[in-house]
Amino acid sequence: MTYPKDIKITAPEQFALLNDPDFLNQAVTRFLQQFMEAEITSFLQAEPYQRTTQRTGYRNGYKPRILKTRVGRIELSAPQDREGRFSSELFSRFQRSEKALILALQEAYLQGVSTRKVTKITEQLCGTSFSKSHISDLCQDLDADIKAWRERPLEQAYPYLIIDATYLHIRSRGQVASEGVLIVSGIAQSGHRDILSLDVAHTETEATYTSLFKDLKKRGLKGVHLVISDHHEGLQNAIKRHFQGASWQHCQTHFHRNIKGITPPKYQREVAEALKDVFNAPDLATAQHRLSDMMDTYEKILPNVMDKIDQDIIHCLACFHFPKKHRRRIRTTNLLERLNREIKRRADVVQIFPNQKACERLIGALCMEWSEEWITGRRYLDMTDLK
Repeated sequence: MTYPKDIKITAPEQFALLNDPDFLNQAVTRFLQQFMEAEITSFLQAEPYQRTTQRTGYRNGYKPRILKTRVGRIELSAPQDREGRFSSELFSRFQRSEKALILALQEAYLQGVSTRKVTKITEQLCGTSFSKSHISDLCQDLDADIKAWRERPLEQAYPYLIIDATYLHIRSRGQVASEGVLIVSGIAQSGHRDILSLDVAHTETEATYTSLFKDLKKRGLKGVHLVISDHHEGLQNAIKRHFQGASWQHCQTHFHRNIKGITPPKYQREVAEALKDVFNAPDLATAQHRLSDMMDTYEKILPNVMDKIDQDIIHCLACFHFPKKHRRRIRTTNLLERLNREIKRRADVVQIFPNQKACERLIGALCMEWSEEWITGRRYLDMTDLK
């Protein structure tokens, strides 16, 4: 890994970073304070004491605020304006998933299912003792925000849907079970990504996805042209039933893994490369020609593998019927890969969720933050070529 040449870390700074527990807290404090100063400057259209015709107001001192994070309690000075119109987005957006993480750990502690390690982390996160009434107050505010987000109307058309699931450990009826977190993301007609829905379910079944899709349609989901997912049978059946007329794209990454699993180790690399060559073809005709060559090469050597590819690969090529500029981003569920990794990272801290509600709270808060970043960020696809 390389680093910019103009950034130099002295030996004392290296020691502080690795050994001083307050060093990171101080660094984060400085960064967040600078963030708020930039916010109010943008809001007022003027630096402190700057004379400009664009100015929309004046500063009026600071108000002390506390932010609880995983690097401890951070004491900040929130800037104010004379008319009281300015409000930093920092506290509502930054703390939402932090609150959810703290709540999940606190609930585990109070219900007697936490380990000594989780107890220690909880106390470090909170920086103080806590009670059931305190948890209840936090839950009420956070749950209301998440509920409103999960039930929000979907006003745009979403030509592309990406569906994926990850599994987390949740305590239920005295036992620990692996339950699925089902996430539906979409690429809107505007070209921006969004997270449309999440659900925690005991199992992935057609009935589970049917309920999820019905809820999306009730909220206004429309204009779906392509659904990208793995090959789960219940999910496929639900897609066929609720998105008639839309194409289904079998995630090429999942397909690669499935084929590798049935291919003898001796041939895994070359089969994977041949399959990759098919998927990277510039058009459907070339992809089919390369597929035919692949079949001719391995038909006698790996008949079972070739039969499986011949049977299922047609759904992996659905992306070729859509604009070429879109294909690399609609041929897999990789759009959700980073989000799933972040979900796993947060869940690893909790280890075992004390109940389904705690899981929904943490994952819901995280998805809300990602959704806000996606819909206010750069455009993911240029949708002008989509008919």
